[in-house]
Amino acid sequence: MNTAIVLDIEGTTSPTRAVREDLYGYTRERLPQWLAEHRDDAAAPVLAGVRELSGRAAAGSGEIAEILCGWLDSDVKAAPLKTAQGLICGEGFRTGALHGEFFPDVPAALWAWHAADAKLYVYSSGSVRNQRDWFTFARGGDLSGLISGWFDLANAGPKREPGSYTAIAAAIGVRAQRILFVSDHPDELDAAVAAGWRVVGLTRAGEPNSPRPPHHWVGSFAEIDIEDR
Repeated sequence: MNTAIVLDIEGTTSPTRAVREDLYGYTRERLPQWLAEHRDDAAAPVLAGVRELSGRAAAGSGEIAEILCGWLDSDVKAAPLKTAQGLICGEGFRTGALHGEFFPDVPAALWAWHAADAKLYVYSSGSVRNQRDWFTFARGGDLSGLISGWFDLANAGPKREPGSYTAIAAAIGVRAQRILFVSDHPDELDAAVAAGWRVVGLTRAGEPNSPRPPHHWVGSFAEIDIEDR
């Protein structure tokens, strides 16, 4: 059996629509006020990060809110945006305004794999805080206890670079050949394979990414064989 299974979220465990409409919408609505109210504390690293990435050293919180909303609309995987989203949406999860949404086949598979002693990890462009909240406040019940570790852009790196997968393997102490990565994005699968990982692609009706050779693709978690092939 595989020692470790690493899971993507958007389009893999969860509908893209839920992530982009619920989390992105909640973030967009509250972002300007949050930046203004927290510019001297929680938002300070976000403001500094956006100024550095955008090259607008003198940008105020209003201009930075516009930049961040533009990144949201373009689905830019920028660390300052993901940090802000994690902090803003954290409140939404705790007040019941937000819930983690999962495809129906996912929870049963996670419970079964966990019971079979597989170690489960999450690697998503969303912040670790958002990932934990997504699983903790899942609509069908808390799934966070099944997860052994969380990886994002900050602690692992970009999802389309092989070095990020090498870093995760080192962090969890597992040989690359013993890790199975599950994602809906062909470029991420390519990067994981380049790092020596095994991969399975998820292709679901209504999701934006299409299967691409040479990877093995399935339509649900129920079709994934976690035994070594």
